[in-house]
Amino acid sequence: MDLGSILHTIFNFENYGELLALVQNSIWAGAVLGLLGGLIGTFVMKRDLAFAVHGISELSFAGASFALLIGADIIFGSLAGSVAAALLLGLMGVRARDKNSIIGVIMPFGLGLGILFLALYQGRAANKFGLLTGQIVSVDTVQLQVLAGTAVVVMLALAAIWRPLSFASVDPEMAEARGVPVRGLAIAFMVLLGVSVALSIQIVGALLVLALLITPAAAALRVTTSPRLVVLLSVVFAITATVGGILLALGSRIPISPYVTTLSFLIYVVCRIIGNVRAKRGINGRVVRPHAAMGQAVEDQPVAG
Repeated sequence: MDLGSILHTIFNFENYGELLALVQNSIWAGAVLGLLGGLIGTFVMKRDLAFAVHGISELSFAGASFALLIGADIIFGSLAGSVAAALLLGLMGVRARDKNSIIGVIMPFGLGLGILFLALYQGRAANKFGLLTGQIVSVDTVQLQVLAGTAVVVMLALAAIWRPLSFASVDPEMAEARGVPVRGLAIAFMVLLGVSVALSIQIVGALLVLALLITPAAAALRVTTSPRLVVLLSVVFAITATVGGILLALGSRIPISPYVTTLSFLIYVVCRIIGNVRAKRGINGRVVRPHAAMGQAVEDQPVAG
């Protein structure tokens, strides 16, 4: 296959208008998942749970694979696996070291179960591949309503615990001393995270769910320290990557996940460059001189102009 054929496979805009009209529900679904992913992702970064997202996604994949094998609803199978993993992590992984070790056990177990169920499945190969890497599916109105309704419930629950969860995420010891139910909030958030992972797998697949729940928030944190702006940018970046990925993948034979992950990665790279430039300007705005008596570097006040 020559380069022209490869590019035609990756970017194929023939009959684009006709195809676009057929995936309106999928675009709306992508926007809803982007909104949810951007909100959840900010707390994932605050609570240092990036590794946990991957662990939950593996059991979500196992649940979806089992549902596919027995002919049940894949979404409910994915939700069952995600919530089970989230509850296990929330109940058992109190300390960071315990949490990481538990995730390290869950990940290969869930992936192994998922591969086993897919190996036993005798249906279409596209269904197997889609669980791992995502795909543009024909989302009907009922499916969109279920997805949007579930996402709204998660976002309302997140809004209800937003302030105490933010406090517990930044300073858990102080929050516990002030009477904030830190452990209960941790379990509640893990359940919300599990549901979000299960919903996100429909778009980007089990292996690349980090691009929707981690990368946008990580990019936002590179360019601002304002909590409100971090949330806003995280949501904008997640929606841009998800909806943009669907629009780019429309009509091609390649799964949606490479487009979503590439857009997400490019957004992160741009934000990282902007953050580095700002950091250098901040350093250059100060004069560093050795202390006369102590022989240590001391920072003067910012230079005007």
